[in-house]
Parts: sequence; C-alpha cells; structure tokens
Amino acid sequence: MLSIALASFVTVFAALFPVINPLGDGPIFLNMVQGCSETVRNKLARSVSINCFFMLLASMLIGPQLLLFFGISLPALKLAGGAVVIAMGWNLLNQKSGSDKGASGSAGITDDTSAGSAFFPLTMPLTVGPGSIATAIALVAAYQDGKSLNLINELPAVVGTVAALFALSLTIYFIYRESSGIQRVFGINGTNVLMRLFAFILLAIGVQIFLGGISGFSVDLNKVISAH
Repeated sequence: MLSIALASFVTVFAALFPVINPLGDGPIFLNMVQGCSETVRNKLARSVSINCFFMLLASMLIGPQLLLFFGISLPALKLAGGAVVIAMGWNLLNQKSGSDKGASGSAGITDDTSAGSAFFPLTMPLTVGPGSIATAIALVAAYQDGKSLNLINELPAVVGTVAALFALSLTIYFIYRESSGIQRVFGINGTNVLMRLFAFILLAIGVQIFLGGISGFSVDLNKVISAH
C-alpha cells in the first residue's frame, strides 16, 4: 500500500509541477504584487496555494465523472488526456526561456485591490490554467479501470494523490512568498534546467496514459470480436 501511495504521489507531483510551473510564475507573481505590503503578499501567496489545492482536487473528483456522464468512454478519455499531457510536455521542453503565462497580466495589485485578486488573476489563469486542469483529469483517468473510481479500493492511490496536491500547494506558497530570494538562488539557467527535467517526465507520463487508452480500446475490441 505504501508503494502505491508513493507512486501516486510522485506521478501526480511530477506531472503537475511543470505544467503549473511555480518557479516560472514566481517572478510574474512578484511583479504583479509589488505594490502590496509584505504582509499582504504573504496572505495572497497563502490564498493562491489554497485555491490551487481545491481547484485541482475538484478537477480530479468531478472532471472524469462529468465526461463519462456525457458518454465519453474511459479509453477515449485516456487517449484524449494522454494527448493533452504529451502536448504540454512537448511544448514545455521546446519553449523559450521564461514563462509567458500571465504576460498580459493586469495593472499592479495593491493592498486595496488584493482581496479581489487572489482568485483572478493570481490563481487562475496565472497558476492553475486549462492545461493543469486537463492534466489532473487525465491522471485520474489513467488510474481508473471501470466506469467509476472506487475510493475504498483505490485508497492508497487517493492518499498519495491528495498528499501530492498538498505538497504542490505548499510548494506554490513557498515559492510565491519567497519569489525574490529564490529567483536569485536558482538563476535563469538553474530554473530552466529544472523545468526541462520535469517537462521530460511529464512527456513520459503522457505517453503512458495514451498507451493505456490504446490498451483499453484493444480489450474492448477483443471482447466484441469474441462475442461474434
């Protein structure tokens, strides 16, 4: 059970970290909140991390079931989700240095406007966007073997997944809160190397999910052939 939980933790964290890219978003966050006091910055970093946790958790719990409700089969969900993850990993591997997420940004956030800025634009789309939501849904689809997710049977995987989301949220909070210092420590080259490594892992995870979809279609096809 521990090995399953650990495997789920590593898979979820490694898949979502490069898509969310908190190291790349840290300088953008810092630039957007530079008009705020240090206390308000820390409060915004905490609010963003909490929002990200619940958004990703909700995507994992509701997303796959919603798609299945509309008649999308599990193998099709795996194929589509795997393709999205592969595309995300490939784009991250080949993107230029730096991140353009939130480049359009907004006017500077101040202490007076901070209360209405924690969710938009700091949580979405700066930190959690369509790519990370699609990745979260695809990861859940990769674990499912039937029409629904049995929380009791998949308890170790669920624990590992929730722990990964919690660790990811803590990472976002820490990086956003200490964005100025971290940027000086890692530098541009160090950040790029780290993100390329996670992007390659993400690409491999996407391929694995996609192959799971192909395998699912093969099993369904064999059942149809055997029935005739």
